[in-house]
Parts: sequence; C-alpha cells; structure tokens
Amino acid sequence: MTAVTVLLALLAALSNASASVLQRRAAVQEPDRGGGAGSVVRRFGNLLRRPSWLAGAGLLALSSLLQAGALATGSLSLVQPLLAAELLFTLAVGSVVFRRRPDPRTWLAFVALGGGLALFLLAAAPSPGTTTARPGAWLLGGCGALGLVVLLVLAARPVRGASRAALLGLASAVTFATTAALLKEAVGRLGHGPAAMFGHWSLYATGAAGLVAFLLLQGALAAGSLTASQPALTLGDALTSVVLGWVLFDESIHLGLSLLPEAIGVALIGGGSIGLAQASSAAGEWDATDPTASTGSTTAVPRPPRR
Repeated sequence: MTAVTVLLALLAALSNASASVLQRRAAVQEPDRGGGAGSVVRRFGNLLRRPSWLAGAGLLALSSLLQAGALATGSLSLVQPLLAAELLFTLAVGSVVFRRRPDPRTWLAFVALGGGLALFLLAAAPSPGTTTARPGAWLLGGCGALGLVVLLVLAARPVRGASRAALLGLASAVTFATTAALLKEAVGRLGHGPAAMFGHWSLYATGAAGLVAFLLLQGALAAGSLTASQPALTLGDALTSVVLGWVLFDESIHLGLSLLPEAIGVALIGGGSIGLAQASSAAGEWDATDPTASTGSTTAVPRPPRR
C-alpha cells in the first residue's frame, strides 16, 4: 500500500462524504411526498435544479475518478476499506452544512465503527492479489452480490424511517463494492493498452452497476437520516470489498495470531452499531432540518406513517 494509494483513497472518501451530505441537504429541501411515479419524476426534476444536489453529483463523479486511481495502484480489499474515513468526514462536513452537531454519543459510535474497521483491516493485512479476475470467479461473485442486493431491497419495501435507510444504504454499499471490483477489473486491463480496457465488458458493467448504486443511494438518502444510512453504506462497502477481493482477485487476509485483534475490531464495530442505534441523534435526526430555514421555523422531512 503506497502513500499515493492512501492519499487517493482518502480524497475519494472526503469527496464521497461531501456528496452524501449535500445530496441529503437537497433531499431535506425537496421532501418525498409520495403519490406514485409522477411525484417521483417531479421530485427528481426539482432536485436537478438544486445547486447542492448538482454539487453532490459532481463530487460523486470526482470520487469515482479518485477511486479508480487508487484501485490502479492498490488492492480492492485495501482501497475500499480506507473509505471508512468517510464516516468521520461525513460528521465533520455534515455538522457544518446542517449547522447542528451530532451529540457526543453519535460521535463515539461513529469512532467505534471506524476504529473497529481500521483495527480489523490492519490486523488482517489483505494481500495484493491479482489485477484481473477469472471469468468463472465473476460468475460466482457477481451472482452472489446481485442476489444480496435484491434481498435487501425486498426487505426495505415494507419498512420506513431509519430501518429503510439502513437497508437501502447496505444495498447501495454492496452495489458500490461490486462497482469498485468491476472498475478494478477494467483498470487492470489498461496495462495491455486502451483497446483492452474499452473492448472488455467490465468497463460498461461498471457504468451500469454504478447507476444502480447511485439510485439506491438516492433512496437511502430520502428514506432517513445519514446516521442510519451512512454506517451501512460505508462499512458495508468495505466489508463486501474484502469478500469480493478474496473471491475475484485471490486477495487473502492474515489468520492465526491476527484473529485476536480482528475479533476486537469486529467487537468494536458491533458496539458502535449498537451505540449508534441508541444515540439520541438517531431519533432526533440532526440532518432532517433545512439549514437555510429561518430561526424558529424548521422544515423537517415528513415521514410516511408506519404500517
């Protein structure tokens, strides 16, 4: 893992976090009022006129370019977990944009989640693996990821609020991880010349998977607070990437004595998840109020009634 890989991955994390915050702000200013497909189209058209939403879309594109550069110099199971820094960047940027700091319990929960993941990956020390995957490996990894995304989307349909945001965030995470794996496959072929990359299916599958991940992300941002969707999005992306790195690119992790710090890391991730679920800001939804509204007047995102 080179300094360039780390720098590109962290810049991608910052860009992605800023995109999530800005697009969440746009979702707050243009709430989802239901009413069928026509309402969805009108809402999306209104979002396209929001400068914060457009800025978020631009930052997502920039994040993809930075991620491609990182994947060209580092392994999937190292680059993607580095994006866990997105959690802290989200809190930092979100507290400025929404002018409301999350409470200390939420900060501690995020730190536990990010720290636990960092400890796990440092102990696991994934190996570089290969630059491209075998076709048979893609059949296994691709079908597995697709099946998991479908199950998560189906599970999210009957629920509302934080649960829906978390499930759609996790579905988006799995799709983003798959997109990263496809991107790594594509850039791995660039060493044989541009024709090898542009003539391979992985480059175009990257675009299709990225579009699906983007749409799932929009659903997660509209469904609930960032405190519900962002941990599932970031940590799900990292952990799924470790699995895909093993299945597709023969990347491996350390076992033996490394199992102890890995177990501690997993415990921190679990404790952080519980703390986040119980944090008062998760119920108060610190990012559910339009920051441009005048003092004493709030514009909260209306939530559909529970079934």
